[in-house]
Amino acid sequence: MKALSVRQPWAWLIVHGYKDIENRTWKTAFRGRFLVQAGLKFDYQGYADVLNQFEISLPPVSMFDLGGIVGVAAIVDCVNQSDSPWFSGPYGFILKNPQPLPFSALRGQLGFFNADY
Repeated sequence: MKALSVRQPWAWLIVHGYKDIENRTWKTAFRGRFLVQAGLKFDYQGYADVLNQFEISLPPVSMFDLGGIVGVAAIVDCVNQSDSPWFSGPYGFILKNPQPLPFSALRGQLGFFNADY
């Protein structure tokens, strides 16, 4: 199955159904389900921004899983503009049907990569 590395807290927000778009600097023709792999690095500024801009109760930073699969979602489109409050571009992968999964350690890679899960 394809997987995509996403920094926390963004991976958590995706698999828990809050974040409906994943921003990238590159576009993709890929459509379908993919595993959400939480990278090893944490976006502390992004965490603070989410707390300030959205009414979402995020877990404490120490509770986020890093370095493995945290869930699954489906990409249904790739756009260069969107009304989603999560869109910052230049490209956005439109996400549907997110679902958290039990954590499974897996090293991430750049772009989409194949993962056995």
